[in-house]
Amino acid sequence: MGILEVKNVNKRFGGLQALGDVNLSVAENTVHAIIGPNGAGKSTLLNCLVGKLIPDTGSVMFAGQSVLGRKPYEINQMGISRVFQTPEIFGDLSVMENMMIPLLAKRDGSFRMHAIESLEDERELRAEAEKMLDEVNMLDKQDMHSASMSRGDKRRLEMAMCLIQRPKLLLLDEPTAGMARADTNNTIDLLKEIKEKRDITMCIIEHDMHVVFSLADRITVLAQGTPLVEDTPENIKGHPKVKEAYLGEAA
Repeated sequence: MGILEVKNVNKRFGGLQALGDVNLSVAENTVHAIIGPNGAGKSTLLNCLVGKLIPDTGSVMFAGQSVLGRKPYEINQMGISRVFQTPEIFGDLSVMENMMIPLLAKRDGSFRMHAIESLEDERELRAEAEKMLDEVNMLDKQDMHSASMSRGDKRRLEMAMCLIQRPKLLLLDEPTAGMARADTNNTIDLLKEIKEKRDITMCIIEHDMHVVFSLADRITVLAQGTPLVEDTPENIKGHPKVKEAYLGEAA
């Protein structure tokens, strides 16, 4: 049994069948990619994994607990963090201030900087944030205004904000979308480092096959809301069902 188990999940939006009998098992400490053409149901499935959408039928279990119907902070407390298509950072704050916010939220549910209790408390928070920034090679940018950073650095900051919460599962929704190739390659390298250094499971949705084949241990291919194939990257390449899903014709 995987750390993440999706069983017989169905989801409709009016007359549209977005997901049809989806089954997915993600092994602990692996990178599992979900790919498919536009409209395949990838984002709908991801929203079910974080409790944002509730399936019409089926179950989504993480570490033996259901995620369905839980609030975002409860999902975080379970050990699940999410990286969005557009980096979710606080543009009016510095890099360091962005890093301190998830620490405060994890401690008492507060997102307010004035929740810092004392100078000693602030030093402890900053020390933990600096350690994480050093791990993602952003320590020299801690005083930078986050809105002025490149998309690649914003993504790196968002990942650091997720990782400082010590998640067991990191969900990544097209983490390299809109990036230049250099930033894409830097993101791949960062994710590889995270995989090597931490006991963490990753589930990634991505259109860039260079990213997918660079990172994934297993790949699930969706088409019209239904899994077509699940296999290793080596076996996915050139698979006739995958070609049919992407090209619209059997190979």
